[in-house]
Amino acid sequence: MDSHCVGELDGLTFYLAKPEDYDDVMAISQDIYGGNDYLPHRYHYWMTEPGRVVIIARRGKKLVALESGLLVDGGETVIAEGLRVCPKERGWGLSGVILRFVDGYIKKVYPNVKTKRLTRGDDPGPEKLRKFTLLARRSVLSLLGDSEGFNSFVSGLQEKLVVSDETNSSRPLVPVKDLDALKAFLFDSDLSSRLQLPGGAIIQDWEPLKLMESNLHILARRNLTWFVDGSGGKPLFMSFHTPPYPIPYNGGSLCFNIDLYGMETTLAKKALTTHLNSVKSEIQGLVLVHIYMHQTLWKDLKQFCEGHDTVKQSKNFWEQLFLEKEL
Repeated sequence: MDSHCVGELDGLTFYLAKPEDYDDVMAISQDIYGGNDYLPHRYHYWMTEPGRVVIIARRGKKLVALESGLLVDGGETVIAEGLRVCPKERGWGLSGVILRFVDGYIKKVYPNVKTKRLTRGDDPGPEKLRKFTLLARRSVLSLLGDSEGFNSFVSGLQEKLVVSDETNSSRPLVPVKDLDALKAFLFDSDLSSRLQLPGGAIIQDWEPLKLMESNLHILARRNLTWFVDGSGGKPLFMSFHTPPYPIPYNGGSLCFNIDLYGMETTLAKKALTTHLNSVKSEIQGLVLVHIYMHQTLWKDLKQFCEGHDTVKQSKNFWEQLFLEKEL
């Protein structure tokens, strides 16, 4: 038997994914996430990432599904990511089969896992959500533009801050580069309530993480750029971005994700502008920018980003749902 085979269920054979499965995985990933699929970029990293389990399902020799889990929170939680099913097999319950198998496999191999968490960008309704607890919703503002107009778009936002005198706010944003400084900030006992963190966690590019030391190692691997309210005392804002990465959208584009935490509109505008300005030299071709935030900020940030010819809102209001269940 193949050493990577981990079991069978409902006519499917399950394997631990290997680097050489890449082409087969890409073949079943058509139209995943509306072209925003991160897996072409991250697949090979997933093969070696600590705490990551990636399982594929085959019917005979044909790869028909994939699901992944990342152990976090000191091994007590698994984050479900990457689910996909072959286009010809969608709508027949295959996703449920692989999800059940992966849940069982993880419980068997990692018996300390108690909780399964996931995020999703659509609301499937109460029937499909009845097995989960909905911990939080975050609003998402999505922008689409190209490199030719990106610099002028960022300059326009900077000018809006100057005109409104918001650049002179007494609450400056400062970068956080030192891990010890980040630790001191994140482990402040009332940070979660002060910044209204979703479900008491931070969600880094769709991965929800509790504020605990073991998760800092995961964040450190993500090459994030952080900014916090640097006015001293009790900071009221925090943000970070993931480096832009390639996605299949429109034949090949970049995706850039910004996570904002806090409810201060002025700081949110400054943070958004600062993050965009810090990557403008990296933008080539078409770029999709997704900005995740507390619901109270969405309308103001939408208006703040309006009025540019080439960088525009690409999707109507949508939300990121943060879900949890016992495993």
